[in-house]
Amino acid sequence: MEIPNTFSANTRKEAEKSSATSDSHHEGKTHSAEIIHWMTKAVQMAREAFLKDEVPVGCIMVYEGHIIGCGRNEVNETKNATRHAELVAADQVIDWCRNLDKDHNAVFKRTTLYVTVEPCIMCSAALRLLSIPRVVYGCRNQRFGGCGSILSIHSDDLIGNGTKFECVSGVFAEEAIQMLKEFYEFQNPNAPNPKIKKSGIRNKNKGTKRKCQEGDLSLDTEQKAQRTCGSDAETKGLPSTLEGDETGVS
Repeated sequence: MEIPNTFSANTRKEAEKSSATSDSHHEGKTHSAEIIHWMTKAVQMAREAFLKDEVPVGCIMVYEGHIIGCGRNEVNETKNATRHAELVAADQVIDWCRNLDKDHNAVFKRTTLYVTVEPCIMCSAALRLLSIPRVVYGCRNQRFGGCGSILSIHSDDLIGNGTKFECVSGVFAEEAIQMLKEFYEFQNPNAPNPKIKKSGIRNKNKGTKRKCQEGDLSLDTEQKAQRTCGSDAETKGLPSTLEGDETGVS
């Protein structure tokens, strides 16, 4: 699989170098070649979302060395706020298990999620219920993050609400942030019009490049990009961009 055009060899080397000192839950640990390999594919899914005028968040689910589910943001396309990448990828895994007569509960327990942005609270809770043991993600989600940024769904003692899971963060975080910045620099055709304050002050930015409700783009994109953070892919099969020997979907 080719790395997206915007994901150059130099950028990849810089990301690999910075991954050892990123805001990972495993501080000081250099990420393995395997993690780097799979995360490039999650980045590719995020780029596909970007090209579809969706918030660029993408993910894959890997089981025994094969991609058995993938997702990109389709919230705008489907007009469904729950269609986050993680949930659609999970739907694909269930379909994959059904087609091969496998127990999806057992498969999820041996599956790793790779996603470009920290899962939101909703998705983090779903991952617990699915018993996903490990999540690798890029940048933090400082508005809705459920893996340490806002709540620690992944590690809290939540009796009767699934199992805890391990998190590894900071893998290609800069690339994930850059895509989010690029997206928010331009008008999102599916975004609602910003509300005018009661003071009657008009929106001076109307008709110009879009800015997040949180403020200027100079602010941390991890805070802005989470406004609609989520993604998804079709559940009937992997996108052509991820087809190949590594995929577990026929």
